[in-house]
Amino acid sequence: QVQLQESGPGLVKPSQTLSLTCTVSGGSITTASYYWTWVRQPPGKAVEWIGHISYSGDTRYTPSLKRHTSISRDTSKNQFTLQLSSVTPEDTAVYYCTRAPSRVATINEYDYWGQGTQVTVSS
Repeated sequence: QVQLQESGPGLVKPSQTLSLTCTVSGGSITTASYYWTWVRQPPGKAVEWIGHISYSGDTRYTPSLKRHTSISRDTSKNQFTLQLSSVTPEDTAVYYCTRAPSRVATINEYDYWGQGTQVTVSS
């Protein structure tokens, strides 16, 4: 059974960098052909896809956040990390790490999810 667990600060100041780590157990992040993905849900809004890192290390980001987003991984720890720079209050959301079974899978097809972590951007 694959399990994902997000970790990171719950409060970030505006203009700072948000950094969240997802620790994966029960399966390797280098196993083909999964895409390890970050999504978020702002209060009262729909889930938003942020980006992914593939089993081979390729990354892709949503265009609106691309300039501020970086997803990396540590295969020795079976973790992948989201960094979102220059945050504003609009980045306040519940952030989830999840596994997509393919590059073209839709969010409702993602098969394993972390429990989610609330991040608030406020001074």
